[in-house]
Parts: sequence; structure tokens; C-alpha cells
Amino acid sequence: MSPAETSESAHENKFKEAQYSAVVSDLHLCEEEPVHPKYVLWKKYKTRQFFFDDEFCEFLKRLNEMSFDQPVELILNGDTFDFDSCIQLPDQPTYYISWLESKRGLHPQEEKSTFKIQTIIKDHKKWFAGLSNFLLKGNRVIFVIGNHDLELHFKQVQQTILNALNLPENGINHVRFNEWFYISNGDTYIEHGNQQDPYCMAQDPVNPYIQKFNRIEVRVPFGNLATRYLINGMGFFNPHSDSNYIMTPKQYFNFFFKYISRAEPFLMVTWLWSSVVALVQSFLDRLRPTITDPLSIEDRIEKIAFKSNATPRMVRELKELFVAPAASYPIIIMKELWLDRAFLITGSIVLLYLLFLQVDQWVNFAIWWMFIPFFLFIPFFLFYSRSVKSTAQEFKEPKDTALSLTGMITKVSRVIYGHTHIVRHEMIGAIEHLNSGTWSPAFFDVECEKPMGQKTFVWVCPGIKGIREAKVYQFSRGKVSEVFVTSGGRADRRKLNQGKADSA
Repeated sequence: MSPAETSESAHENKFKEAQYSAVVSDLHLCEEEPVHPKYVLWKKYKTRQFFFDDEFCEFLKRLNEMSFDQPVELILNGDTFDFDSCIQLPDQPTYYISWLESKRGLHPQEEKSTFKIQTIIKDHKKWFAGLSNFLLKGNRVIFVIGNHDLELHFKQVQQTILNALNLPENGINHVRFNEWFYISNGDTYIEHGNQQDPYCMAQDPVNPYIQKFNRIEVRVPFGNLATRYLINGMGFFNPHSDSNYIMTPKQYFNFFFKYISRAEPFLMVTWLWSSVVALVQSFLDRLRPTITDPLSIEDRIEKIAFKSNATPRMVRELKELFVAPAASYPIIIMKELWLDRAFLITGSIVLLYLLFLQVDQWVNFAIWWMFIPFFLFIPFFLFYSRSVKSTAQEFKEPKDTALSLTGMITKVSRVIYGHTHIVRHEMIGAIEHLNSGTWSPAFFDVECEKPMGQKTFVWVCPGIKGIREAKVYQFSRGKVSEVFVTSGGRADRRKLNQGKADSA
């Protein structure tokens, strides 16, 4: 049992009550990407130029001011670390590294995930030092696991983070790692939100491990496999912005000739084999049985409930709200990856060629005649392509019924999500719904000159009548400003960022 786990049982009530809570989602801390010597735009968003470690340390100091030096409960609500985008390899590995890992990053195995977090810690020393100072002031930190940091399930990874924070024993008592949700002060339910996204949902956060031959891995959902195998090999696409890689055929065409043609002339080949790998692995992982221990499953449920300030019944009922994983429907994934159109074109060419070979036995004519029926097929192909729409963005937002049921199960009046990178504050029936947005280096352009509205957080504090109230804020240039000044709703990140620039 780790020191943090041992302390939890001894300090049972420390996390149950809170006056001031700050919820921050989607920091996506990752390794530093060195500037490419020839193509300076290659993964520019990952370079140290866009690290926000100093700003985050200032943000933590600002939280103490906002709480009037009272203890603050900081919930890092998922995707705090981006293990999927880490592709650095150890110099002298003590474990086998496959060819695929050498190109797209290490698999989610405990010793390899530990190397990833060590790399992140090395490149973000200021961030960890700032978080350590924040904890030493008597504040608390809860790491809620999201879809990009599923490897936080490994105990060795958690221990590496605790070691990096360099806390005394009583300081370790103020840190928790939660499987997928946390209930703050009995009035606020906090979850990353990927469990409502079929493309990114963790199939079983209670039992996250699967057996692969002679090794244990965390089961990674399709959306994260797409990041690992596609985005990691396509350096001009920013994974933090959907509009940067989900485009129309015309937009892809223009994007290719503007940015990619010189650096990756064979991008189509990279896309094809990477997409096939993501499709096959997501489907096979979906079929692999979860590693479970029937003698300790109830202890596991009780432990998750304890760390989340919930009851075992709540854990079981919340688990029933998970959506069905997209990996169960390979056809849907093929459409998202454009593999259906690729296979349709390839199959048509092969079929016409086989037909030509048969006809050529009776009539001697040039192979070029084969292209006449192929050109006749093109209108049908274009019609089919236009009818296929991506549903990845459609299913990211939680459904109203899920919000209502979450409130009924946990007896809360407020639900806070992250994951979508879009801030929200609205009433859905009797439930107050907020989204804390993102701190990730998301940009509208490859040049990283047009940042999206970011560095937002949810602040929950006592109101006039003593009942806690929640608002969405943005931290910019050392100042905190309210995002929704008049009423709740969805914020347009482009307008949000432009407004801040104009006021400056």
C-alpha cells in the first residue's frame, strides 16, 4: 500500500468538506518538443514556447488570495498529463520496445508509463514546484483521471508524482488520485466527461487493466489510439483543436498543399497504415477481457467510493451511466478515419481489374478502357462521401438525461465536466452544469498565432447566504476575470480570446 493510500484511512474526513474549490481541466502537460531544424511548424504547439508553468504557479498564488488564505481544494479534472502525445524513448531501456513504439510512443505498461511521467516531470519542474508549494500551504489536490492520462491508474506512476512533489508525510495526505469522479462538499459532482463520449470513454475505470500475452496494459479508447498513431505521426495537426484535424475534403486538400506537401509528401501512406492500426487495436482491445479479482472487487468499489466522497452504491449506479464505446462498432470508426472511402475506392479498382482480366481473355483491348466504368463510379462515390458526417464532436457533450441522473444518484445540484475544451455554465432542469474549459495549447492555425480562449477554471465558494456558488473564470496576464458576466451558456472561444486581447 502506498503512503498516500495509508494516509487516506487515517484522515478519513479531510476531503469531505470544502469551502473553496477550484476545478481545472485539460492542462495536457507533455514532454517538450524540440524545434524542428527544417520545418519549424512541426508540432510547434508542443515546444517550450507555449509552456505555461510560470503562469500556472501565479494562478495557484491567486487562488490563495481569492480564498483569503483559507484552504483551497484544487481538482485537476482529467487530462492533466498527456501520455498519448509522449513519444520520447529511453536511452538504455530495460524492456523491449517494438518498431511501432519507436515511431508512435511507448505502450501503456507500468514501467513505460513511469518513464513518460518522469520525462514530463523533467520538462515541467516549475509546474511541480509550484504545485508542491501550493500543497505545503495546507491546500488539497485531487487528480481525477481523464482519457489522456489513463496511465495514472498505475501505482508506480502515482508514486513518481508524489516523489516529484517532495512533500512531507502530512503533505502526502492532501493528495488523491481518483478513478473518474469526485464529489466536493456534498454539493458538486466533478468528472472529466470522457465517460459520456463513446470515442474516448474508458471501458471500465474500476478495473482498467487488460492482459496482452505476458504483460499488463491500461485499456486505451479509440480516440486516444487515434492520437497516438495518427496525430503523433502528422506533426502539423494539433490534437487539442478538433477543427485542426476534422475537415472537409476541400479543406484537407488545401491544408496538404499549404503545409504538408514538402515535409510529408507520403502523408496518405502514413494516414492509411496508422488508421488501420488504430482501428484494429481498438477493436481487439475491446474484445480483450478485463483483469478482475472477484475476491477484492467489493474492496475496490469501497475504496473508489471513499476517495470520491461517495457510497459504493453511487459508484455502481454512476458506472451504469457510461455510454457504449465506439470500439464496439468498427464501421463507425472506419467512417471517422475515412477508411470506408479508402476501402471503397481500393475495392472498386481491384474489382474492375479482375473484371478486365476476365474480359481480356475474350476481347483484346487496352487496360485503359477499365477507367471508363471507374469514372462512372465517381459520382456515386462523391455522393456517398458527402453523406458521411463525423459524429465525434456531436457525442462529446453529455446528454441532459445523464446530468439529471447524476444529480439524482449523488444528491448534488451541480455537475462540472471538462473534456470538450469548451466552457459552459447553464441550468439543465434542476442541475447546474459547468465546463471548466482548457489550459491546453490549442490554436486555430498551424503557426500558433491565433490561440483559442483558454486558461479557464471553475471557482466554487460560499455565497451571500452561505450556500456555495460556482462561476467560470479566465486567468490571463496574472488577472482573473469572469467569463459569463450576465448569464450562463456556451462560450465561443474565438470571441472569448478576442475580447481579452481587445481589453488588453
